Amino acid sequence: MSQSSGIPSSGNIDSQLDTLINRIHALSGEKAGGTRAGGDSTATTNPGTTASGAASGRAANPESAAGLAPNNAVATGSMPAAGNQSPVAPVAGTPAGPRTPAGNSVSHPAAPLATGGPGPVPGQAQGQNRPQGQNRPGPARPRPPQPAGYQPNRDEPWRPEEPESIVAGHINETLVESIIFRFILNAGEAEGRRIADQVQLPFRLIEPILERLKMDQSVAYKSATATNDYVYVLTESGRAVARNHLHDSTYHGSCPVRLADYIESVKLQTIEGQYPKRNDLQRAFSDLLINPKMLHRLGPAVASGRGMFLFGFPGNGKTSIAERVTGAFGKYIWIPRAVDIDGDILRVFDPMNHEAAMPETSGGLLNSGSFDKRWVRIKRPTIVAGGELTMEMLEVLNNPTSNISEAPLQMKSNCGTLVIDDFGRQKMSVDQLLNRWIIPLEKRYDFLNMASGKKIQVPFDQLVIFSTNLEPKDLVDDAFLRRIPYKIEVENPPEADFRKLFEIMCKVTKIPYNAEAIDYLVKTHYLAVDRPFRNCQPRDLLLQVRNFCLYNNLEVELKKEYFDFACDNYFSVM
Repeated sequence: MSQSSGIPSSGNIDSQLDTLINRIHALSGEKAGGTRAGGDSTATTNPGTTASGAASGRAANPESAAGLAPNNAVATGSMPAAGNQSPVAPVAGTPAGPRTPAGNSVSHPAAPLATGGPGPVPGQAQGQNRPQGQNRPGPARPRPPQPAGYQPNRDEPWRPEEPESIVAGHINETLVESIIFRFILNAGEAEGRRIADQVQLPFRLIEPILERLKMDQSVAYKSATATNDYVYVLTESGRAVARNHLHDSTYHGSCPVRLADYIESVKLQTIEGQYPKRNDLQRAFSDLLINPKMLHRLGPAVASGRGMFLFGFPGNGKTSIAERVTGAFGKYIWIPRAVDIDGDILRVFDPMNHEAAMPETSGGLLNSGSFDKRWVRIKRPTIVAGGELTMEMLEVLNNPTSNISEAPLQMKSNCGTLVIDDFGRQKMSVDQLLNRWIIPLEKRYDFLNMASGKKIQVPFDQLVIFSTNLEPKDLVDDAFLRRIPYKIEVENPPEADFRKLFEIMCKVTKIPYNAEAIDYLVKTHYLAVDRPFRNCQPRDLLLQVRNFCLYNNLEVELKKEYFDFACDNYFSVM
């Protein structure tokens, strides 16, 4: 029997209602068309379902019928005619359900069911109320242990990973803001990405800070850029804030890293964990003629990573040996540009003592940034301090005007080599130096006093080499000598090595080698007068011969008379 226009038949209504009920059951873990409460079953696609069958199904499952009433058009009798309804493909990852004429998907009720049982929680992921084990969440994706494209190796045992967020990077946001204020005040205006480059942080971390400063009316947009960025300037209130920050410090460079992160980096790159072998030492001294006996003694001392005394006559290459020791270890380490110590800035990277060797990057706006740019990759440092060394150079140096502190030499040489050349000839007494380092050499850590009064503990992780022309026992007592486990004498070279040095240095100075002239020199000016050989003398005498020839417009060559002139000058007071 036909229905009035626009009113769907009761059979169609019952069929559609049962379809919705079965889909709700499917969402709750029951199979569509399966047994419902009361033991009745209803097909989901049978268009000939009778009104009585549908009614019995509804009576057997009153909870579902009651739950549909608030959210479905069926309860109000506004379901469209069967001929006007078309199937809608479900969105990937969501349950397929019928749609209303307006195109809105019919969803299961969010309110509790009529029986008081809990319904799905709004915003809850689909399938969370299924039986245990059917929809377990997958394991959390682990954070990559190393930056992309990098594998730890002996030459670079560690690389700092680019911070993913302010919190993950242990970044002091207040300190970053003060640096930004000082930088814009100094520059006048700056693009957002230029500010990010200045503080050496990803732009995605700096942009929210700039937006907040804009909301606080501390900065303003001067103009937009072609790269979807803005040029920032300080407002009047922003300039006042920046001037207040200038009273604390004038620093507006790279964002400092935490002291704890720096200490951890030293542990990961420690020189004591390298253990160089014989091949490593031979490679390090490949450009230096060194006696195998000397290399045999140096090897264990270098591998220990602790400390040594090099003593012997002047001119035998103690300094040259000490400067090449670092080459036996890995090539690179990472050090921070600056360290944050409870708001105090301690600068560590020093272009005068550190040689930067940054890895290649793609550059530009699409730079992947595979490392934390607050750090600098440098060649393992070799810092040499001679007679100019003072006690002040071993403590934190603070500039009272800028309120920026400079790390001492021993901190700058961490994970490398610190050479105290001409030990015993410094402006300070030997006792002062020994008392300053007697504990660090034993414990491998040092205490530094900041200008604000804070005392901090930092690693003392370097190979300390004391080079001296004097006998160590005449300089220091037994308590200090015990903390320097290796005492190595750099002896005079034998005659064969001395002659070999002339061959090597002739190539360096571009003077044709003449064995006859060398024989004359050795017999006349050394053996005849019982003069000891020194490693520095071949180079010095050849330079004297070269300069004599150039001055007199003579061909640069080795002759007996040229060596006579050179020896008269060189050994006149020796």
